Amino acid sequence: MADLVAKLRADGIQKGVVQEGRGELPDYQDGTKATFHFRTLLCSPDQRVLDDSRTRGKPMELIIGKKFKLPVWETILCTMREGELAEYLCDVKHVVLYPTVSKSLRNIAAGKDPLEGQRHCCGIAQMHEHHSLGYPDLDELQQNPQPLIFAIEMLKVEGPGSYRQDPWAMSDEEKMKAVPLIHQEGNELYKQGKVQEAAAKYYDAIACLKNLQMKEQPGSPDWIQLDQQITPLLLNYCQCKLLSEEYYEVLDHCSSILNKYEDNVKAYFKRAKAHAAVWNAAEAQADFAKVLQLDPSLGPVVARELRSLESRLRQKEDEDKVRFKGIFS
Repeated sequence: MADLVAKLRADGIQKGVVQEGRGELPDYQDGTKATFHFRTLLCSPDQRVLDDSRTRGKPMELIIGKKFKLPVWETILCTMREGELAEYLCDVKHVVLYPTVSKSLRNIAAGKDPLEGQRHCCGIAQMHEHHSLGYPDLDELQQNPQPLIFAIEMLKVEGPGSYRQDPWAMSDEEKMKAVPLIHQEGNELYKQGKVQEAAAKYYDAIACLKNLQMKEQPGSPDWIQLDQQITPLLLNYCQCKLLSEEYYEVLDHCSSILNKYEDNVKAYFKRAKAHAAVWNAAEAQADFAKVLQLDPSLGPVVARELRSLESRLRQKEDEDKVRFKGIFS
């Protein structure tokens, strides 16, 4: 271990062990999966925290040998045992791409496309191409690179073949084979009433297809075919978000579908329900009317939804009258 620490120091990485790990140092051969929590801190007197995986409710997973965009993480993880807690002070040369990596991780935590803003260019090109990453602290770090501290807690180390790969770590062929299986898993979870878990499965399947779609020319037959596979998954994801009362996400996704497929009844119906939930009565009524136009057989369902909307509007109007009466009396 002393040799590993000395090798790190010679490469501009200082390791400090906070808590010793268990057992022997694992054999970190290619394909090994490391599951860990991390905090990223500025190397400043107050050591301001940039990112903390615990606040996102899910640890980080990294596959050794998969060329993660921040190679220093693979370097430092390979010096850790299970249960170990350590801090690593890394020179600027190792962390110059951290802002773009952090943006992707934050997008994932927010349910956005993790590859947003990373279209067909390397990390260095992205730093010059994009004026802003969308996060002021990352913009500042990108403009003024500095050493960073990574506080890592190694939770679990799994050897190759002993776990199921996450979508981001799969090859293109593995992604295509995995999508129907992940889709089915999502459907089963939805039937069991596990809405959040189902949404996560649909999201993983969408991420697989979007990653493949990025490699195709937009509008090409292969790109369109992948997009048509994404659409039903995205609608399933929206159904989960409707039940979770995350209405504005439903509005965004359904609108994006309708921008491409103007006759998608399910997208109109789900967007109508989301509009109704956030009191956009006129928009909801317009979308329900479009549903009827495209599929008249849904008349009874639409009528029920409109009656519910009208009832809620009357109730809200009565409540507002009472509230304003109290204010102005």
